[in-house]
Amino acid sequence: MWWRFIVEFTNEYKILRGMISYSALWPLGCILQQTFEGKRWKDYDWQRCLRYSLYGTFVSAPMLYSWMRVANIMWPRRDFRSSMTKAFTEQVAYDPFAIVFFFYGMSILERKKQSQAAEEVREKFWDTYKVGFVYWPVVQTINFSLVPQKNQIIAAGFFSLIWTTFLAFVKTHGGKEKHVGPPSTPAERRRWLRVASHE
Repeated sequence: MWWRFIVEFTNEYKILRGMISYSALWPLGCILQQTFEGKRWKDYDWQRCLRYSLYGTFVSAPMLYSWMRVANIMWPRRDFRSSMTKAFTEQVAYDPFAIVFFFYGMSILERKKQSQAAEEVREKFWDTYKVGFVYWPVVQTINFSLVPQKNQIIAAGFFSLIWTTFLAFVKTHGGKEKHVGPPSTPAERRRWLRVASHE
């Protein structure tokens, strides 16, 4: 049967499990975010959903797979203490880069300039990271300690559906509010002119 071939193939190449699941979970997070905004089916931004699918498949899933392989090599035991160590190490060694890659990469997929992508990272990184620092240690401690290694990226994918919905909201609505006119201080005025020139 064709499904048996797929199961055997993904068992041999485990990274494909994550890529397949993330190709659906990331755009689903985008759809949920737009649903919470009150959009109707005909008003959904499907190009945005496609960008989330591409990013989840070809960037997020391979990055997470690589990190989990490294983490499981460094801490092979599955006891609670080792799982907590992996989860908190992830917050320092992996999550900051993942958040930066998300805001920067998604901005590039939106065909924004590199300066605009960098500006979005500066505006949205810290608040996003603080939320992740509360959420992900709990999630990944459960994942590392209770879920078999071959299924950890899939489990993380389902946990990340909530996270992706949050990221989609921050990507669309987060960051500092723009001024109606030039601010008063020279530093703020330079920033306002830089942002305004890109819009």
